[in-house]
Amino acid sequence: MFGEIEGTGFEVISPAFEGCVIGHARVERLWTGARWCEGPVWFAAGRYLVWSDIPNNRMMRWDETDGSVSEFRSPSNNSNGNTIDSQGRLITCEHLTRCVTRTEHNGTLTTLAAVSNGKRFNSPNDVVVKADNTIWFTDPDYGILTDYEGEQANSEINACHVYRVNPDDGSVTVVADDYIKPNGLAFSPDENYLYISDTGRSHSTNGPAHIRKHSVQRDGTLGTGEVFAECGNGLFDGFRVDTAGRLWTSAADGVHCLDSDGTLIGKIHIPEFVANVCFGGAKRNRLFICGTTSLYSAYLSVNGI
Repeated sequence: MFGEIEGTGFEVISPAFEGCVIGHARVERLWTGARWCEGPVWFAAGRYLVWSDIPNNRMMRWDETDGSVSEFRSPSNNSNGNTIDSQGRLITCEHLTRCVTRTEHNGTLTTLAAVSNGKRFNSPNDVVVKADNTIWFTDPDYGILTDYEGEQANSEINACHVYRVNPDDGSVTVVADDYIKPNGLAFSPDENYLYISDTGRSHSTNGPAHIRKHSVQRDGTLGTGEVFAECGNGLFDGFRVDTAGRLWTSAADGVHCLDSDGTLIGKIHIPEFVANVCFGGAKRNRLFICGTTSLYSAYLSVNGI
C-alpha cells in the first residue's frame, strides 16, 4: 500500500515504512499555545515530557499520567535543545546565556560549556550525550541574529561549529568546523556514526538543507561527513534514531522517516512546520513531535534508542 493512510497522518512511500506504523494509530495533538516548540526530551521515571518554547522564554511539561501541561521553567534563557545524561539530569542549550547547562537533581543549574578558546558561543542549539558521558552540541547563530529567540549580538567566533565537552575536565573541543548552520544531531545505535543536519538554506537560497553522516573515531574526532540525505520539503532540523538505525526527522510538512541508507520511506504529516522529535512512553514507541505552535504524538511499531 502506497500513499497516505486515510485519516492517520501517515504516508507510505516505500514498503519498508509499512512495518514502522500501526494501521489504526493516529496522530494526536496533545497541546497548543506556543510560538516555536523545540527540544523535546522524555523523562521515563516521571512519565513526562519537557520541551522548549523558545520565543516565549519558557520550558513546558506534559504529564503522561493525566495529559496536563504546565510550565516547567520560566524564564528559561530562551532554551532550545534538550537531552538527558546517564544520571537522568537535564542537559539544555540556552540561547540567551549562549551556554550549555545541566539541571541538577536539586534543581540548581550548572554551566557545562560557555566559551571556546575564550570566545562565547553563538547560541547552542541541539545536544546529545554519548555513552562515555561526553556531551556533543551544535552552535549555529540563530539565537543572536535577532531578539526573537535570544538577544541580537555579533558572533565572537565568526563561525558555526559542532563541539564536544569532556565531562572529566570540562574541556571543549571543536569536532566539525565545515558547517554553515549545524543544527540537529544524533548518534547511530552503536554510536559509530554521528548524524548532523545543516540548515544553511534558512538564510541562503543555495545553502545546505541536508543531514551528513560522520564516522566517530576512537579518539573522539569525526571523519569527513558525507551527505546522508537531502531535505525535499523545507529543512531537516532536529531528529532521533530508532533501534534499526532509521532517522525520524523534522521537515516543513511533518516528520520524514529515512531508512538506514538515507532513503525516504515514509512521512508523518503535521499541519505546521516541525522543529524536533523524540521517542518516549513506557516502551519508547511513541514519537513526540514539536510543531511550530503545538505538541503532537504518534504511536509507532518501532522503538527509539
